[in-house]
Amino acid sequence: MSEAKTPVTYAQAGVDIDAGNALVDRIKPAAKKTNRPGVMSGLGGFGALFDLKGAGYSDPILVAATDGVGTKLRIAIDTGHVDGVGIDLVAMCVNDLVCQGAEPLFFLDYFATGKLDTDTAARVIEGIATGCAQSGCALIGGETAEMPGMYPAGDFDLAGFAVGAMERGSDLPAGVAQGDVLLGLASDGVHSNGYSLVRKLVEISGLGWEADCPFGEGSLGAALLTPTRLYVKPALDAVRAGGVHALAHITGGGLTENLPRVLPEGMGALIDLNAWDLPPVFKWMQETGNIESAEMLKTFNCGIGMILVVAADKAAALTEVLQGAGETVYPLGTVTDKPGVAYEGALS
Repeated sequence: MSEAKTPVTYAQAGVDIDAGNALVDRIKPAAKKTNRPGVMSGLGGFGALFDLKGAGYSDPILVAATDGVGTKLRIAIDTGHVDGVGIDLVAMCVNDLVCQGAEPLFFLDYFATGKLDTDTAARVIEGIATGCAQSGCALIGGETAEMPGMYPAGDFDLAGFAVGAMERGSDLPAGVAQGDVLLGLASDGVHSNGYSLVRKLVEISGLGWEADCPFGEGSLGAALLTPTRLYVKPALDAVRAGGVHALAHITGGGLTENLPRVLPEGMGALIDLNAWDLPPVFKWMQETGNIESAEMLKTFNCGIGMILVVAADKAAALTEVLQGAGETVYPLGTVTDKPGVAYEGALS
């Protein structure tokens, strides 16, 4: 008769259910702070419920967006500064939703790792809750996946999914015409795109993540991890004021690739590069890599994180609305009858 074997547990295989339960308990208060009208359930169920009528909609159209943080996550993991990447995750989704004219309603996250570190995961998800609260949407669910053998020690990945709504017939873009004015909203830095190039430039510079930041205060790593700016509430204020024909979130592809996405076929834009100053982080990157301006403009936001296309006779009033909501606004140029984005002046 064979000798009895020692029982094997799931924990011995690398999955700690108790740690997962502890994480849920820790993040519940943060998620609760994001509650808004329409939320019908808390964390912990097999699904999450949301009442569109409770949110104030009578004939709603749903809008969905999903995204990740990209290789910016590598810097966060390597430096341990993970608190802001949750905000990035939310911003990359909800800033897209608002470009359709939608109000973000709720958000779900996916956190995957090889070995769950409860503190790290909680800090990330608490950042997600912060981003949701700042955007007026509820964190109503998510998934934490502990998958031994799938990720190197200490690594994790993030994905997010946001749902918003608008009343039928209010979707954007709509009514874009030649002569419309482009209003640019300042970014808070590199946001969450182009980080494969950012990391290459840091390698070229010879600096470490904890080196003094050459273009600002604190460490280089911390400066490059400045979270993506959330434009939802100011953008919705502008839309509700009237005169907004389109919004373009300036993400991967920069100004050159993103603005044409909201312009009708056959139309383009003329942008005055002298309308704003290139922020120090972009100046440092351009100088470090000897990057041509055209490459900068189709890779990074270059200091403009969102562009509103507005009726010319509403531009001044909408600028006041946006400034009143805390945004720095630049009149960038106009919509033209020539396809593509053309630039005048110099990026400096």
